[in-house]
Amino acid sequence: MTTIGLVRHGITDWNIQGIAQGSADIPLNETGRQQAEALAERLSREEDWDLIISSDLSRAKETAEIIGKKLHFPVSHFDTRLRERSGGKIEGTTEKERLEKWGADWRELDLAMESREEAADRGLACIEDILENFSGQRVLIVSHGALIGLTLKKLMPEKFQETSMDNTSITILKNAESQWNCSLYNCTVHLQKSESY
Repeated sequence: MTTIGLVRHGITDWNIQGIAQGSADIPLNETGRQQAEALAERLSREEDWDLIISSDLSRAKETAEIIGKKLHFPVSHFDTRLRERSGGKIEGTTEKERLEKWGADWRELDLAMESREEAADRGLACIEDILENFSGQRVLIVSHGALIGLTLKKLMPEKFQETSMDNTSITILKNAESQWNCSLYNCTVHLQKSESY
């Protein structure tokens, strides 16, 4: 059985301000680092993991490195396929700014955003590579909210009609005999245990 733990990166200033990040390289803020530390502590106490693969954007990269340090092994590699869905022209804007600039139907316009399908295909291709190359292992993937959600919908459409991924949440997928099972979804119990939150 292959186990994949999907982790969303810690929080950033842009997350708090409601600014679309997409492929913009925004770092974790101090709270995001504390969240990553809390998740790392949890993962170090639970089941063993074999390796970490991460998006190369700094907010995911730093989250992965904090986890790796606690688990005593480095991030295996950084994969551009795990980057957040590109927001095109909306990156760096708030919903209010989008409404002012493009109107209420801005989602219907061609603003150079990556399609949901393209993003989901990237995420799925990465998971399929992991199944092929790390069969039987326990792999942590550190990525981004929309990318994880779109990948889950593509992988298990009957289970995931809608998704919402919290910062440093972990979702656990298991693959046995080519069948996927989700044993944990969007779990942030490690944040509730921390006095910081």
